[in-house]
Amino acid sequence: SGMFIVGLLGVVSAEMTPEQIIKKLDFNNSFQTSYCEARMQIKVGRRKVTKAFRSWEAGNQKGLIEFTSRRDQGSRVLKLGEELWLFSASAESEIKLSGEMLKQGMMGSDYSYQDALDNAKLLDLYDVKILGKEPKEGHSCYVLELIAKKDVEVSYYRRKIWVDQKRFVALAEELYAPSGKLLKILIVEKVNQYGKRYYPVQMVIQDKLRKNSETRFIIDKIKFDLPIEADVFTRQKLTSRYER
Repeated sequence: SGMFIVGLLGVVSAEMTPEQIIKKLDFNNSFQTSYCEARMQIKVGRRKVTKAFRSWEAGNQKGLIEFTSRRDQGSRVLKLGEELWLFSASAESEIKLSGEMLKQGMMGSDYSYQDALDNAKLLDLYDVKILGKEPKEGHSCYVLELIAKKDVEVSYYRRKIWVDQKRFVALAEELYAPSGKLLKILIVEKVNQYGKRYYPVQMVIQDKLRKNSETRFIIDKIKFDLPIEADVFTRQKLTSRYER
């Protein structure tokens, strides 16, 4: 009967805890540094606009996004820990974003400035449970429910995440307010592999509070863990003249 017990234990241990799933998800999303060249295709009603940008990130504490499309050339967003600064090249002015401004869509997209600022690990903010398993975007997924821990500041009180069982990438996400109102939907359309890491390179975000609105993110090029000069994440860089 010893073998029978071992067999049972094998089955039990194969089931992952919600914490293990989130940790694997975090592994794919965490890196020392990254550099990417990407586009946001913003669709509001019949209006379509594409905004190209490049971004540099160090851990989840520092980031710089620089818009490269002709209309926005040299406009930048700088993240330093809990602070977010916006520089408009046309107005030649910088502002620190706070309060209601953080809820606005970045450059008119469905992705808010607050979304860009959120950098804490999910397990620090949420209690997690597995709701079950189901296919999403053609892959078997764990369905996770995350509810904000007591007395923690979060942008989204409840999140439902479909995590690919093999690659541990979030393939879809629904974000809710405390009232139960659906605020945003995120669908990952394409995932690439970089070494041991799987990373989404194309996704669509819909802000459900905006009518007929969606933003598609397309990463054309991304590199991880390469050296980045220290002055990239500075207010001097934020307001410097644009260089191609």
